[in-house]
Amino acid sequence: MLQQLFATCPKAIEPLLANELNQLGAANIKLTQGGVHCTGDMRLAYRICLWSRLANRLLLLLHTGPAETSEQLYCTVQQVPWMKHLLPEQTFMVDFTGLSRGIVNTHFGSLKVKDAVVDYFNQHGVGRPLVDRHSPHVRINAFLHRGQARISLDLAGDSLHRRGYRIDGGLTPLKENLAAAILIRSGWPDMAVTRQPLIDPMCGSGTLLIEAALMAADVAPGLLRQRFALQNWCQFNSQLWHELYQQAEQRSTLGKAALKIEFHGYDAMPKAVSIARQNIHAAGMHRFIRVSQRELKDWQPLTHHADIGTGLIVTNPPYGARTSEVAQMRYLYQYLGKQVARSFSGWRLALFTGNPQLGKAVGLRSNKQYRFYNGSIISQLLLFELDQYNRFHETIQPQKVADSVEPPLDQGGQMFANRLKKNVKKLARWQRQGNISSYRLYDADMPEYAVAIDRYGDYIQVQEYAAPSSVDHTQAAARLSQVMSAVSQVLHVPPQHIFLKQRRPQKGHSQYSKLATLEQMIKVEEGGCRLLVNLVDYLDTGLFLDHRLVRLQIQHLAAGKTFLNLFCYSATATMHAIQGGARRSLSVDMSPKYISWGQQNLALNGFGEGLHRFEQADCLQFIKQHASSYDLILLDPPTFSNSKKMQGSLDIQRDHPWLIRQVMRCLNSGGLLIFSNHFRRFSMADSIKAEFDVKDITAETLDVDFKRNPNIHNCWEIRHHRL
Repeated sequence: MLQQLFATCPKAIEPLLANELNQLGAANIKLTQGGVHCTGDMRLAYRICLWSRLANRLLLLLHTGPAETSEQLYCTVQQVPWMKHLLPEQTFMVDFTGLSRGIVNTHFGSLKVKDAVVDYFNQHGVGRPLVDRHSPHVRINAFLHRGQARISLDLAGDSLHRRGYRIDGGLTPLKENLAAAILIRSGWPDMAVTRQPLIDPMCGSGTLLIEAALMAADVAPGLLRQRFALQNWCQFNSQLWHELYQQAEQRSTLGKAALKIEFHGYDAMPKAVSIARQNIHAAGMHRFIRVSQRELKDWQPLTHHADIGTGLIVTNPPYGARTSEVAQMRYLYQYLGKQVARSFSGWRLALFTGNPQLGKAVGLRSNKQYRFYNGSIISQLLLFELDQYNRFHETIQPQKVADSVEPPLDQGGQMFANRLKKNVKKLARWQRQGNISSYRLYDADMPEYAVAIDRYGDYIQVQEYAAPSSVDHTQAAARLSQVMSAVSQVLHVPPQHIFLKQRRPQKGHSQYSKLATLEQMIKVEEGGCRLLVNLVDYLDTGLFLDHRLVRLQIQHLAAGKTFLNLFCYSATATMHAIQGGARRSLSVDMSPKYISWGQQNLALNGFGEGLHRFEQADCLQFIKQHASSYDLILLDPPTFSNSKKMQGSLDIQRDHPWLIRQVMRCLNSGGLLIFSNHFRRFSMADSIKAEFDVKDITAETLDVDFKRNPNIHNCWEIRHHRL
């Protein structure tokens, strides 16, 4: 006997579900928003419950009738011979959707349906079934549309996307049927036939890996569930169900025995890897799927994968639920694009994201795009063929500024240009040998040309020191014009790559105050780290060049250690610690802007926040309350701060004894604190020298480009005295 069935699914999956139902043997298939209508016998209905990878629920139509008013709805429900579907001793619940002229909210509608069912049993003189909203025996579905009610039986019970293997979904898990739809759109079923490998470099709780393996092994997703609502139905055919269930088990056994495909998953978060392993084991696919904790930076193809030539990389990266996270995610997506283009030629990349704009940051041209809905979030699946024609290209570039006209050099300007040439020549060998792309070229070497000139890769920053009041402003402006012209000519840099700022004496966090809001970031490299620099919006760029040797020392010392970065600013030292092999790190700053900047640096280097965390906090309060201890700590506070976000103020000369003592509480007995500041007249307190093992390493931390300015910072190594 043919039945009218309706399979529900997430929006945008309807065409895939229709094709699946057709393959299962359904007839009269008709798509509608949120599901697919079809007809078939109960064998088909049972097969859909066992085999559908895409449906949420399977509804068996019992009756259709008028429901413009509550009275009509009541009468329509009573037309169903309920004792053929529900026993008096069983429990039930009502799922109700839709509105009509007389039914203005779904709660009222569900109550009318419940009353009609209960009254039906009372009218027949038998006991009435009870309502159970949590785990009922039978689920009744009522759907109102244009004054008509469709009364159906939910054969699935709990949604079919809940296969039964998910122990813990992690932070933002994909639903299983959405993951299956992503894989189908990615072409995975055909790739699985030819035994191509599948990799998820940011696997989270492992849903994509599990669904891919279930498909490849011909495992019916319904086999993993303990119960279906249809098994409580009065007309349940246990013999037919047992036959179909056994067939599915046999196919699963044969499919697993023949499965020769490699599935690999990676994630930066140890917790996610642990959850994925639990889920994979619960799904019975632990013999086929391998997951491990690995940063995106460290993700490389297995050696023998290079010989395979093709495979599928499918992943659902984080997309930044908050606006402040999106910039970080752009660099994560860019890193992913760069990695796959370099190491996975011939493969296919399937990238699913809840922020379609982030797809552009991958730096590759997608050949197909599909719209999906992850709940209510409009999402996109982007498919990339990683062939010779699809090369990675940088998509995140600083905005260009207008060209300027260079005035000819006068005698003074030529003298300045000659000094600049001399400095370039003097630093050239050091710069090449150390592979140093960001360094200071000039720092007021000639008093009348009081500027600092720093190179950041292909860009130049000129900082004008404020002239004394005795200097004529017109003359100072003319000299600055000569400086800008000489810089362009000597360094062969176009004017639009030269940025000018004026530096005045600063206090506290005023050096971090915004000058503009263009958000122009450029990338530079140092010690194997990629770092973001902003030459426009702030007086300081996000990278203190004079601390280069401090950062490299941290990189040298960090292997296997836990690292704490206090007053972390843009967390460049943290990047060096991670690059050096730090086991864990925590970076703390009061500014949400600089926490975000540090997180962007983290993503730019292919690392996640599983082992390397950021915390927005007042460092003075943090060190009083924090209980953990670390092997290596960087303490680089401002000279003075009285930010409104702080409790009290900070004067580094006055407060450093208290500050150091508090931080030393966070340092392991054999650990090292590196303490630095930019207060030129700083003097270490004798009490600290007596209480701890203190060594002044200022001279050792000044690189060649800062030897002429030995007072730019001071730096100390501080340890606990050995017992």
